[in-house]
Amino acid sequence: MNLNLIKLQIVELLDKHKKITSVADELGLKQPTVTYHLKNLEQQLGEKLFESRMDKMILTESGKAFLHYAVKINALAAEAERVVKEFSQADRGTLKIGASYVPATYILPKILGQFGEQHPGVTLSLSVKPSPVIKEMLASHEIDLGILSTESFYLPSLHSQALCEDELVLVFAPSHPFAEMAELSPAAILSANFILHNKESSTRQLTDKWFERGGVQPRAGILLDSLEAIKQSLSSGKHVSFISRLAVQEEVDRGELLMCPIPDYHFHRHIFYSYNRDRHYSPLVGLFIELLRSIKL
Repeated sequence: MNLNLIKLQIVELLDKHKKITSVADELGLKQPTVTYHLKNLEQQLGEKLFESRMDKMILTESGKAFLHYAVKINALAAEAERVVKEFSQADRGTLKIGASYVPATYILPKILGQFGEQHPGVTLSLSVKPSPVIKEMLASHEIDLGILSTESFYLPSLHSQALCEDELVLVFAPSHPFAEMAELSPAAILSANFILHNKESSTRQLTDKWFERGGVQPRAGILLDSLEAIKQSLSSGKHVSFISRLAVQEEVDRGELLMCPIPDYHFHRHIFYSYNRDRHYSPLVGLFIELLRSIKL
């Protein structure tokens, strides 16, 4: 079967744009050429991959199954081309990084700036997503390197190495009643009004685990998906939250927020760097990891 890359690209782009004319424009081909490749592929597979609905091309169930592999093959092909070029263009190219919110906000800005100064010809792109999404992006070759805050994990396709601990602490305003207490019991915390992170975040998952050990559900007054918004909301003195120490250290140093250890907390979370084992360890990835490991976090 003649399964060339142009056919796979057409399938991926047609699912994205839903129109053959848009696919032709993006690939620099004529519309009849795109139609020919699509029909030829469907004949080879013996399955209809798309059907026309309301002037849009929609994937069939067979098409959805085929798209799953087309996306992976396209990503691998693009990755292979980039990696090979890196060897002849050692200080040029593109490095795609994915990071969860804590390292993306409180660790990477300085590192990205320093890497950019050392390698001005390299284009850096950063995708900020929850840790589970970063793992999926690594597995599907959408990014070259992941920097994520999470509990220890093992996935056969990923190599991961811890950079530093990412401790969760209980955070509240100086005006909160907890500020007057010399010692906080688990019972007092269990009854407090919480600002919770979104359910996809590793912080929320660990918060839920701690409450499960106490046999209750957190009293969530507010649900937010932004660390900065959570910190600002805590200033009212009415709520508390579990937050990464890295994310609140500056506010604590300025006296704007207070933090204390979480009693009976037995979970461990770290900042990891991770890459796909099937991806060639390219010079750019190696240079960035070397810089990551040289900086005291």
